[in-house]
Amino acid sequence: MTLQSHPQILGSRTFHWPTEADAEACAARLAASPSLRDAFIELHGPLGAGKTTFVRHLLRALGVTGRIKSPSYAVLEPHEADGLAISHFDFYRFEDPREWEDAGFRDVFAAPGLKIAEWPDKATGVLPPADLVLTLHIRDDDSRELQARAHSARGLQLLEMLA
Repeated sequence: MTLQSHPQILGSRTFHWPTEADAEACAARLAASPSLRDAFIELHGPLGAGKTTFVRHLLRALGVTGRIKSPSYAVLEPHEADGLAISHFDFYRFEDPREWEDAGFRDVFAAPGLKIAEWPDKATGVLPPADLVLTLHIRDDDSRELQARAHSARGLQLLEMLA
């Protein structure tokens, strides 16, 4: 039996977001980090946890204007802000790893820019290791809890910005 290797966790923090404004403030802090430019961030959590809402707040804080739609059906929504290429993935409907190659996602991940992936577990085996893994939980009072884990030096820098 072969054990699957998991990326080492270099740091972790848990945050409580009583309101959406708290999530927005956290996204703004993250957007201020120069380390974000070439980062890969994974977002985990159940449907309705606020993954796409957090991404919208982050993209707005980075300067993305216009409509920011969920990439649920397209899998990828590209954006650009202030010369920064941003690739927002949603792998919820991703079913076949061959889609990865056919869609050219390997090239997207090899290019400079910020990559954000919702439902990354649906693309296990094809995604590179994430710098920062964010897991959202819905609490009994409908507030949110964010568990943030850094898996790289860049991820540690981003984790510090969240605080």
